[in-house]
Amino acid sequence: MPECNRLITRATARPLRFVALLLPVICIVLLLSQTVFAKNTYLINDSGKVVIHTTYATDPAKVLDEAGLELGEDDTFVTQPGFGVSEITVQRKQSITINHGGNVLDVVSYGETVESLLERLDLILTNEDVVSVPLSSQTFDGLNITIGRSVEVEETYTTVIPFETTYCDDPTLPKGEEVVLTEGVNGQMLCKANVVYVSGEEVSRTVLSEAVTIEPVNAVIAVGTGESVKPHRNDLPSNLIRPQFTGKPVIGDGYIITPDGEYLTYTHSDVFKATAYNNADPGCTEYNYIGTKCRVGAIAVDPSVIPYGTRMFIVTNDGKYVYGIATAEDCGSAIKGKRVDLYFDTVAECDRFGIRNCTIYFLG
Repeated sequence: MPECNRLITRATARPLRFVALLLPVICIVLLLSQTVFAKNTYLINDSGKVVIHTTYATDPAKVLDEAGLELGEDDTFVTQPGFGVSEITVQRKQSITINHGGNVLDVVSYGETVESLLERLDLILTNEDVVSVPLSSQTFDGLNITIGRSVEVEETYTTVIPFETTYCDDPTLPKGEEVVLTEGVNGQMLCKANVVYVSGEEVSRTVLSEAVTIEPVNAVIAVGTGESVKPHRNDLPSNLIRPQFTGKPVIGDGYIITPDGEYLTYTHSDVFKATAYNNADPGCTEYNYIGTKCRVGAIAVDPSVIPYGTRMFIVTNDGKYVYGIATAEDCGSAIKGKRVDLYFDTVAECDRFGIRNCTIYFLG
C-alpha cells in the first residue's frame, strides 16, 4: 500500500511540474503579444495639414492609407520616431517653372526655400540678377520663378501737365448756358529719372528732377445763372435788327448786337487808351503770357485792372474801328492802368491804328 501511494504521487507530480515549467513561457508569449498588438499613435504632417492617427499598424504606408491620405505617384514620406508618438511627414511633389533669362526649366521640389532650390539646381545668381520671388520663401506647387538681368539707365523725357477747368457763375447768361471764356491748354514738364529694367520690362522709376517748360493754361467757363432767356434776333424790335447790315454794332442798355447778328450782354463799360501790336514786335513771340496763341481778339492788359480771361467788346470812340469781342490773355511792361494793347495780324494794320481812345464793354 505505501508503495502504491508513492506511484500515484509521482504520476500526479509530473503534470504539475510540466505546468510549472510552461507557465513562464506562456507569460512571456502574452507579454510579447501585448507589445506587438498595442496601439500606436502617429502625428502626420501633410503640407501643413496635421492629422493624429492611432492604429495597431506599424507600416507607415498602411498608417497613411488608414488616415485617408493618398499618395501620388511621385509623392513620398519620411518618418521620425518619437517618445510615445511617431511622426510621419508627407512630401508632396511640387511642379515648379523657372524662367532664367528666357530659358524655361520645369523642375520638381518637395518643399524647400527658393534659395535652396536654386542652389540645388546650380543656378548661380549675380548682383545684376533679380528674382521675382523672395529667396527665403517656401516653394509650392505651381510656383513660377523668373530670374532676369537688371539694367538701370538715366532717362530724360517730357510729360503733359493737364490743365484744370474753373467754372464761374454769370448772372447775365441764361440759366445753365455755358460760355468758354478761356480755352484750356496743357502744359509740359521736362523730367529726368533713373529707370530700372528687368528683362526689358520697366520695374521701377525714380524721378530725379522736374522742370516746367510750358505752364498750363486753365480753362475758364462761365455758367449762366440768370432767369431770363436769351432773346432770338428775330424776337428783337425791327429797328435793332436793321443796323446789322451797316457793318456796325447796335449797342443798347446792357446789350450789344454785333454786325453778324450775335446778341451779347455787358455789365458795365469804361474808356481806355488803346495801342496796337503784332508778334513781330521786339520782345513778342507767337504765344501770349497765359500760353495761348497770339491772334486777333487776344489782347494785352494790365491784369491788376482787367483780370486774365475777361471777355470784352471794344469799339474806338471815333467810330472808325470795331475791334469786336476780345479776351484778356497777354500783358506788357508798358501796359499799365487803363490801357490795352490790341493784337492785329500785320504791322501795317498796327501802324494805321496808332493810338486811340476806346470804349470797352465788359461782357458777362
